Amino acid sequence: METQTKILNVTEAAEARRSIRKYTDQAIPQEHIDEILRVAGLAPCPWNIQPWRVIVVKCAVAKQELMGAAYGQPQVGAAAAVFVIYSDMQDALANAEDFIHPGYGDKIAAEANSIRETFEKMGAEKSEQWGFAESNIFLGFLLLAAQSHGYSTSAMLGFEPDKVKALYDLPAHVTLPALVAMGIGAEEGFPHHRHGLDRFVKVVD
Repeated sequence: METQTKILNVTEAAEARRSIRKYTDQAIPQEHIDEILRVAGLAPCPWNIQPWRVIVVKCAVAKQELMGAAYGQPQVGAAAAVFVIYSDMQDALANAEDFIHPGYGDKIAAEANSIRETFEKMGAEKSEQWGFAESNIFLGFLLLAAQSHGYSTSAMLGFEPDKVKALYDLPAHVTLPALVAMGIGAEEGFPHHRHGLDRFVKVVD
């Protein structure tokens, strides 16, 4: 498959996206990866906390090691790049001043402390669960951003979190929503087979 030249809009990307597990050996320019991640980083998040973190794995040897932690799924080794997505609420909250909007002016420190106090009351486990949920929103944006630029993806839950953490020296407390393989697809994938609105929507007038 050839790469596209047109950037797809959201609807076009959603309709075009398939879960792809076979890839060509074509590399992805780093500037494309950076732009895809920039767009994904626009995902909404309460208080603007943005707890998601990403490791981009491009090295062939490293991809083979990661594949070993992902039950041998071949798309991990075949894709041009694999994103290891994780959430780190401890890091996010420790640096809360970084995500407070400049519009708060001289109230930035007070707002940061207020947010930290909120999560301290929640407790560490619930805070990490919160960050995990928010990072899944980032994941959805990432899949659409990749497709909009003509790159196929496969989002995977089939991996051993402790082994992945060990590969990249990640702290024990972080959570991992998914691994995402990305590259030029070497297969079409199945067409969409989705519920109609009447199956999953209820309108309350």
